[in-house]
Amino acid sequence: MTLRRIPLVDARGVPHPAAFAAAALPEEVARILGMARQRYGAVGLRIGDAVSRRWLARNTSPLAPEIAAVATTVARPGAHLLNLSYEWGCTCGVRADDAPVLLRVLDWDLAGLGETLSVIHQSGPAGAWLQIGWPGLAGAITALAPGRFAVAINQPPLPLTRLGAAARARGFGVAGLLADWAAARPAAWRSRALPPAHLLRIVCDTAPDFDAALAMLRDTPLAASVAFTLAGTRPGEAAAIERTATRHAVRRGAQVAMANHWDGLTDPGAPRWRESLPRHARMQALLADPVPEGLGWLTPPLLNSGTRLAAVMRPAEGRLELAGYERGGQVSEILDLAA
Repeated sequence: MTLRRIPLVDARGVPHPAAFAAAALPEEVARILGMARQRYGAVGLRIGDAVSRRWLARNTSPLAPEIAAVATTVARPGAHLLNLSYEWGCTCGVRADDAPVLLRVLDWDLAGLGETLSVIHQSGPAGAWLQIGWPGLAGAITALAPGRFAVAINQPPLPLTRLGAAARARGFGVAGLLADWAAARPAAWRSRALPPAHLLRIVCDTAPDFDAALAMLRDTPLAASVAFTLAGTRPGEAAAIERTATRHAVRRGAQVAMANHWDGLTDPGAPRWRESLPRHARMQALLADPVPEGLGWLTPPLLNSGTRLAAVMRPAEGRLELAGYERGGQVSEILDLAA
């Protein structure tokens, strides 16, 4: 099998980098929108776009004009809905005994994301940074800002509901998750705060260093619960920031791991991706020793059927090692990029 080369798009200095990247990588965009149509249906995409546009207008997100530019560029339904999609599962860890290193694994049960993985070189008032994701994504899920920090979003647990608990007790685990997810949506749609991925984009554009990024990720009001993992450039600059609408917990240390369950908060919740506790334990074990070169550390349960990307980010060096994955394994060459 021929491994794909992950494309790098230079969108520094352009007014709408997500739209610029979408125009530069039309085949990847067509594949992503095709996956979305298959998952949500043509009618679902149009309804989702309409609801998402209304929500963005009401919340006055600073990324709304850029998302509108993406929609104009692709000229197909899906741009607004996908830019408010928040369905990621993942595992992260930071080792910060010396120069911090962030290990990132992103899992999502949607085929094709590993085959369309891209890196967009963007810039903001605080400097240049790498958006590790997909063309047309205005927010940020995984990012490296050389000389400043590396950061990633983890999907948090769903709040437990009686309906969800009853479904699990009867052996209907997926139905239980759907019930818990539905119960959490009204609060998110009533909120006028930023989506987590939009905040992360703003942080990458404007935060000059680890401390500023940590403060923004901890204190900025958000429309949905989230967990951020942040690595700086100096020893000890490692943090996991767990957020709900009303509470937060920040874990600091020489080694910090994060999966898809709360570790610092005590709120009850159901992890949205499988084997969260074993993945967390495996990441903790990896961080006990110096991080090796390459991606050889990616083994089960960190590597699983939903793995779509794995990355090693070294902010002090500005170095990124990245590969895309699908259910059958690695589908891209390892991109080894240094600032």
